[in-house]
Amino acid sequence: MALVNPLRRKLAEGRPVYGTLATMPSPQLAQLLAGCGFDWLMIDMEHGAIGIESAQAMIAATAVSDCVPLVRVAWNVDWLVKPALDAGALGIVFPMIRSAKEAAAAVAACRYPPRGERGWGPFYAPSRWGTDAFTYTRDADAAVMRIALIEHVDAVADIEAIVATEGLDVTLIAPFDLSVSLGIPGRFEDPAFLEAVAAAERVIADSPVVLGGLARDAEGARALVARGYRFLLLAYDVMIIERAARALLEPLPRG
Repeated sequence: MALVNPLRRKLAEGRPVYGTLATMPSPQLAQLLAGCGFDWLMIDMEHGAIGIESAQAMIAATAVSDCVPLVRVAWNVDWLVKPALDAGALGIVFPMIRSAKEAAAAVAACRYPPRGERGWGPFYAPSRWGTDAFTYTRDADAAVMRIALIEHVDAVADIEAIVATEGLDVTLIAPFDLSVSLGIPGRFEDPAFLEAVAAAERVIADSPVVLGGLARDAEGARALVARGYRFLLLAYDVMIIERAARALLEPLPRG
């Protein structure tokens, strides 16, 4: 059976796709979120408390639906990418991509030779996707998505070259680190921040690369879709749970 990435199909049809970030090492949480209807789940091995054993179990847990498991690695190095892909992730999210050279290295880490640098050893990925090891190897380069986080002022300065990188699928503008790199942490209405985001948006929107971003709620997601975003990160697990818990408690009387 051929390896097919459902997320690629949805994006090829021009549809916006919605996902969230999982920072907790919980297959149960991954299963629950996948079953809620998200198009993709980003398993966070950069800032989340997740090791490769938990990541593999979380990837397996997404099989309850067509929710595609992605993994955000801690840094743009191939030895962090290999185990995540071999566990069955169908996309890698690369933090702090600041140049076209770094984007090219990210793409290479996700591809088998001769087009890339990925080592062979897909022991668990084939069973997650209902195929055999060599069919997986044949199809993986086309199925696996490469996603770059644009979260530094240097990336904005080199954005034209970054989006020209062959094999890069999505660039996601990450507001928190971007504001920090500008020296205005959390000041998302500051003119310097808005100018940097607008500059990146213009270039990405005119490229073959999908424009992605963070929305804290449905209203914010709709606004981004209206601006041309098609890869939407909706909050993250901690935020979702905190909001739900506070909303549950807020109207109750206190002694």
